[in-house]
Amino acid sequence: MGKPTVRLKDIADKTGFSANTVSLALRHSPRIPKETRELIQAAADELNYLPNQIAKSLVSRETKTIGLVLTQMTNPVLTMTAQAIELALSEQGYVTMFATSNNTLDDEKRVVEMFRARQVDGMLIYPRSHQRLDHVRRLRQSGYPVVVMVGKPEGIDSVAVDNYSGAVKATEHLLSLGHKRIGILDGQNPRGDLDKSLGFRDALKRHGIEVDEALTADPKVPGADAGYRAMGELMQASPRPTAVFCSTDTAAIGAEKWCLEHGLRVPEDVAIIGFDNVEFSGYATVPISSINYDVENVSRQAVKRLMELIKADHQLPEPAHTMIDPELVVRASTGGQA
Repeated sequence: MGKPTVRLKDIADKTGFSANTVSLALRHSPRIPKETRELIQAAADELNYLPNQIAKSLVSRETKTIGLVLTQMTNPVLTMTAQAIELALSEQGYVTMFATSNNTLDDEKRVVEMFRARQVDGMLIYPRSHQRLDHVRRLRQSGYPVVVMVGKPEGIDSVAVDNYSGAVKATEHLLSLGHKRIGILDGQNPRGDLDKSLGFRDALKRHGIEVDEALTADPKVPGADAGYRAMGELMQASPRPTAVFCSTDTAAIGAEKWCLEHGLRVPEDVAIIGFDNVEFSGYATVPISSINYDVENVSRQAVKRLMELIKADHQLPEPAHTMIDPELVVRASTGGQA
């Protein structure tokens, strides 16, 4: 048997005040004198009283919890964003519940339903598929507060880094250095994010360079190992690329390792640029140029929009999209300073 739950009546019996006075005092009501509030709070602390959050939720119709759905926790960008979101929500008085979809749509749907069953007040979602969002769209249409953190999906609020713009900036940086034979490491999953690949291709075309499909390689899964293997595939092309745009920094780390192990200098023989600007990209053997994913800005903007939707109380405004234009960070892997 556990210890008995301390009730408001127990505090009332200890202090001599009514249960209603105790309740008001513990909610910091100005109707109760400061001295009385302090006395009641001291008694509550002595009895180890904890408010019944479930009961409070039934009255307020708020659980003060937010569901955060991630595709995976091993992605450093998602890990950093999750931490920033948790801090931003904490400042608003909310608790964050985390779950991962393991990069599968079925798991994502299951997690979303699990959060709904737990009556979270809203959700922030990194979806597995940027195109298959009908289950999220139905939430929005029912008046449920939800914000996705990718692209500009129709009918759903979103806050995201502009991946297309970032890819254009990365490619144009390589072009400005005189490279014309530029490869790309990108998981061009038709259900995923196509913006980086599209930005890369459009930047080349604007400079009169035809996209050579022999200079594309798909890492297939996230991680440096996948980048290493994809780089080996890419470098089978003849002639080889003189520069490579990697859709993530983890892929860029693997690509750089492949080059150094096969006697190629970075950036003299092959320039490499990544995407996300995670911390370790600046500490690679050759520090890697990257496109910055502004974790703090994305997180705060997403939380801000979600709070607006929650306060709308099911009378949601028209969906809004916030696209954050990322900055280019130049390091030694493309000829900048280490």
